[in-house]
Amino acid sequence: MEIASKLDPVDWIVLSITLLFIVAYGTYVTRKSKNVTDYIKGGSDSKWWTIGLSVMATQASAITFLSTPGQAFHSGMGFVQFYFGLPIAMVIICVVFIPIYHKLKVYTAYEFLEGRFDLKTRSLAAILFLIQRGLAAGITIFAPAIILSAVLGWDLLTLNIIIGFLVIIYTVSGGTKAVNVTQKQQMIIIFCGMVIAFYMIMSQLPADITFTKALKIAGASGKMEVLDFSFDLSNRYTVWTGILGGTFLMLSYFGTDQSQVQRYLSGKSVRESQLGLIFNGLLKVPMQFFILLIGVMVFVFYQFNPSPLNFNPGANEEVAISKYANEYQQLQDEHIEIENAKKILFADGFQPEEKQQILDLNTRDLALKAKSKAIIDKIDEENILEKIESNDKDYVFIHFILNNLPRGLIGLLLAVILSAAMSSTASELNALASTTAMDLYKRNVKGDKSEAHFVKASKWFTLAWGIVAISVACIANLFDNLIQLVNIIGSIFYGNVLGIFLLAFFIKFVRGNAVFMAALITQAIIIAVYFLDWLPYLWLNLLGCALVMGIAILIQSTTPSKNEFEDIETTGTK
Repeated sequence: MEIASKLDPVDWIVLSITLLFIVAYGTYVTRKSKNVTDYIKGGSDSKWWTIGLSVMATQASAITFLSTPGQAFHSGMGFVQFYFGLPIAMVIICVVFIPIYHKLKVYTAYEFLEGRFDLKTRSLAAILFLIQRGLAAGITIFAPAIILSAVLGWDLLTLNIIIGFLVIIYTVSGGTKAVNVTQKQQMIIIFCGMVIAFYMIMSQLPADITFTKALKIAGASGKMEVLDFSFDLSNRYTVWTGILGGTFLMLSYFGTDQSQVQRYLSGKSVRESQLGLIFNGLLKVPMQFFILLIGVMVFVFYQFNPSPLNFNPGANEEVAISKYANEYQQLQDEHIEIENAKKILFADGFQPEEKQQILDLNTRDLALKAKSKAIIDKIDEENILEKIESNDKDYVFIHFILNNLPRGLIGLLLAVILSAAMSSTASELNALASTTAMDLYKRNVKGDKSEAHFVKASKWFTLAWGIVAISVACIANLFDNLIQLVNIIGSIFYGNVLGIFLLAFFIKFVRGNAVFMAALITQAIIIAVYFLDWLPYLWLNLLGCALVMGIAILIQSTTPSKNEFEDIETTGTK
C-alpha cells in the first residue's frame, strides 16, 4: 500500500485545523504592533512561562521530533549527553548575560558589541549569525518537507514553499509577539502528541512485555547505554563532549544567538527572563531523554513487528525498479529471517543467557543494512536527476506513525512535527530580520527615520529571509542526520561568536581591532579543522572560543595602542 494513501480524511482535518489555527491566531492577536519595541521585543511584557516555552520551542524544531527518535533507534540513548551542558549554560547566562542585556536595553545581542568594541566587530558578529542561522532556517523547513513528501507524494519544492510561507504570514504580521504567543500553543500540541505516541507504542507491544521488560530488551541490544566516560575523540557523544563542548555550544546558542536572545529580551523584567531560562534548563534534558526513549521503544516495537530493511520509502521504490532489485530482495529475505529469530528469543522477554545470540543477530542485521545502503548509493550515483538518500534515520519515527497509529492520531503527530517546524522557523526568521534591521540597516541608514519605517523594514527583512530560507531548503540534501547537520552548522560559527562576547564581558584591555582580526583568523581555522575532520564537531565550540580569545589577547598584547589602559566598562560606556 502506498504511504500516501494512508492519510485518512480525519487526519487531514486534524492536521489542517491545527496548522490554520496557529497561523490565524498568531496573525490576529498581534496585528497591532506599531513600534519597534512591540515588533522586535514583543512589548517587553512576556511572563517567565511564555519565555521558557518560547525558548524551548525555538530549539525544538521538527528535526528534534524527526531525527532524535531515529538517532535512538539506531544508536541508543547516548545522544542525550549532548544536552548535559545546557543547565550549566542556563545558569551562566542568567548571571552574566541577561543583566547586561536588560541594563543596556538592547534590541539585539550584537548591539552590546559596538559600545564595547566598535561597529565593525558588531557587524562581523551579526553577519556570522546571519550566515549560520540563515542556513539553519532552511534546514528546519526542509525537515518537515521530507515528511510530507513521503506522506503525500508531493515534490519537495512545492512543500518547502508552502511550509515557508505559512510561517512567513504570521511572523511578518506580528513579529516577536506573534512568535511568542503561537509557541505556547505549539508546545502544548507537541507535549500532548509525544505522550500519546509513547502510550501508543507501549500499548502495541505484546501483552506480556511490560515497560521493564521492554527496557531490558533494548538494553540487550546496547540501546540503553546513556553515559560514556571515554576520552575517545572519535566518539561524538560522551559525558565530556556534552559537558565541555555542549556547555560552550549552549552558551553560544542561548547567549549570543539572536533567535534565542530575542525570546528572553521580551521578558517583563530581568527576573522573568531568568526564570524562563531556568525553566528551560530544568525541563529540556528530561524532554530530550523522553524523546530518545520513544525512539528506543520504537526499536523494541520492531523486535516484534516487521520492519523494512531501509525506512526511506523513496529509496525502496527506486531499488525496486533498478537492476539491483533481486540482490536487494535477497538482503530483505535475510533481514526477515533475523527478525523472526529475534521474535522467538524475545517472546518471553530478555534472558541474560540469550545476550550473545542477540548481539550476533544485530551484527548480522547491521551488515545487511550496510549492504542495502551501498546498493542505494550506487543507484544514487547513477541517477543524475534526483538525490536518493540511503540514510534512513530521519524516516524511522514517521514510518511508525504512518503505519501503526489509528486515524486522527496520525494527523495529530504530523501536526506535532509541523508545529515544531513552524515555531523554530518563525523564531529564526524573526531574529534574522531583527538583526538585519537593527545591526546593519538602522546602524548604517542615513537620516532620521520614524518607528513605523523600521517596523516596515523589519517586515520586509522577515519576508526576504523567509525567501532565503525557502531557497536553502530547496537545494538541501540530507546529511548523516538532520539534527546533527544543524548542530554542525552552529558549531562552526558559535564558538567564535561566544569568544567575542566573553572578551567583551571579562577581558577589558582587549580592543576592537584585535578582536576583529582574531575573529576572522579563528573562523578560517575552524572551517579548516572541520573539513579536515580533525575533531568531533562539538569540540569546535570550545576550540573556536579559546582561539578567538587567545589570538585577540596576543594581538592586543603585542600591538599596544594609546587607549590600551583606558578603563572600559563591560556596559559599553567609556
